[in-house]
Amino acid sequence: MGQDQSNWQDGTVKVVVNDEEQYALWPEKRPLPQGWKETGKMGDRNDCLAYISDVWRDMRPLSIR
Repeated sequence: MGQDQSNWQDGTVKVVVNDEEQYALWPEKRPLPQGWKETGKMGDRNDCLAYISDVWRDMRPLSIR
């Protein structure tokens, strides 16, 4: 199946946000896909999920708010 199949969420991840103000976890060393930008938050999965929980209050995409 190719390269290392380890779970990327077990290492350092970063929190990213898209143009619709939706948040996600992203592998630390992978380039971001188009339309996403870094928030500046990095750490382990649980720490980053807690950050997302604090900042992402309205889960509706920006375009329908």
